[in-house]
Amino acid sequence: NMSKILLVEDEDHIAEGIKINLELEGYECTRAKDGASALNLWKNEYFNLIVLDLMIPKISGEQVLEAIREKDDQVPILVLTAKDAQRFKNDCFKNGVDDYLTKPFDLEEFLLRIQRLIKRCRTEEVEEIKFGPNKVDLISGQGLTRNGNINFTPQETKLLRFFFQNPGKPISRQDLITNALGYDSDMSTRTVDNFIVRFRKYFEKDPKNPIYFKSLRSVGYIFDKEPEDDEPT
Repeated sequence: NMSKILLVEDEDHIAEGIKINLELEGYECTRAKDGASALNLWKNEYFNLIVLDLMIPKISGEQVLEAIREKDDQVPILVLTAKDAQRFKNDCFKNGVDDYLTKPFDLEEFLLRIQRLIKRCRTEEVEEIKFGPNKVDLISGQGLTRNGNINFTPQETKLLRFFFQNPGKPISRQDLITNALGYDSDMSTRTVDNFIVRFRKYFEKDPKNPIYFKSLRSVGYIFDKEPEDDEPT
């Protein structure tokens, strides 16, 4: 599946070179020129990895890192910066960065680090999750829901795993098709909608007013693991 990378870099010539090489490696790369744009993209799209410069306009890279880690401790973050003093590295690692590479850098080493981080993230998979009165075992593909025991299909299990790995994150239908299900990008988005209808029947107290698998207009869906208006049993 094509992995999506958010590149946060304000220098055009550096960003262009990195973007071209990432795309040649088969990644989908979206660029942000400043910290504010980076946070806006992160809040509204799904990314497999973030490449983050520290010296960027509007909001610093350090502040972007802290803001992301307050909400998401899963997405891998690689800092790529000219700041080479050890104290900067230590501060970033304390705040949850996964890797740190200084400029100027070797392109092959950079691409190998990207590959390693994405591969590691994919192997650190969620095995079981509980939300409200529901419990899902992603290894066996079975669930105990408010509506009884369910044996999930392989496709349902793939989608559930993707949602559970990204709680509280807006996810587009296209991301669910290509990154969760592994289908071609030209697959009808109606396919995803049909799966969501099933999930709401399985897990929601009131499928017409869902609190776990919620729709986001013009975006897609979001999984809310801990909504305020449901009680576990």
